[in-house]
Amino acid sequence: MAEFSDHDIQQLQRAKGYLQSTSLMMQVSDLIGAPIEKGMLLLPENVKEKLNEVTEKALMKAIDAAIYTLQDAPGSVASHNLHKLGVAASGGLGGFFGLSAIAVELPVSTSIILRSIADIARSEGESVKSLETKMACLEVFALGGPQQGDDGAETSYFTIRSALAKSITDATEYIAQKGFSDKTAPVLIKLISKIAERFGIQVSQKAAAQAIPAIGAAGGAIINTLFIDHFQNIARGHFIIRRLERSHGKQAVQAMYLSLPD
Repeated sequence: MAEFSDHDIQQLQRAKGYLQSTSLMMQVSDLIGAPIEKGMLLLPENVKEKLNEVTEKALMKAIDAAIYTLQDAPGSVASHNLHKLGVAASGGLGGFFGLSAIAVELPVSTSIILRSIADIARSEGESVKSLETKMACLEVFALGGPQQGDDGAETSYFTIRSALAKSITDATEYIAQKGFSDKTAPVLIKLISKIAERFGIQVSQKAAAQAIPAIGAAGGAIINTLFIDHFQNIARGHFIIRRLERSHGKQAVQAMYLSLPD
């Protein structure tokens, strides 16, 4: 394996900064000028109960729509702002119509975010036609950063990747043989459920912010911009690490990552 150059170490430090950036909860709390818990209290019980189901359906629909329109051009520059505009527009509609629109708005914004994640993967040298890359793009939704109440082990980037590894391998093998056509396959349902469990935390925070009275269309657009910006940062860190792993191996990159200052 090649030794780490100064540039490699700088890139890995940059990735660590992205992966440990300010949590979405804190960003949204700053935006609305109140702890996000206040918004959580305003969420109707029927919305809370349906959020996990809505999140899983959004991920399933995103798989269909998001990645397949990108051309396979590894190393091309990612279009962050274009995707942000799309998500802001869907957030504006969600903010205008309120929480009742989340079941319609979330699949749209999730698809745009997944496409942006794939765009970032491509810019870091990945082939978006590769099934492994597609799975790595989905994985980003589970790597949403530290959450209130998590302990160090639960929020570790490498710990979450390890926890998802078998489900991703099983799903990849199944899709390689059967394709995405049968989304009721247990291996796919298991993977989406695991990813939705963590992604749903950010979705709940987004919904809580939109539950604040008079948040309106403008507020919904800003919240969605924070939402995609958060996952773009996570994706950038994730795919920088995957690029370095291709040169140095997973164990060496993890050891170097953990040796770097937070």
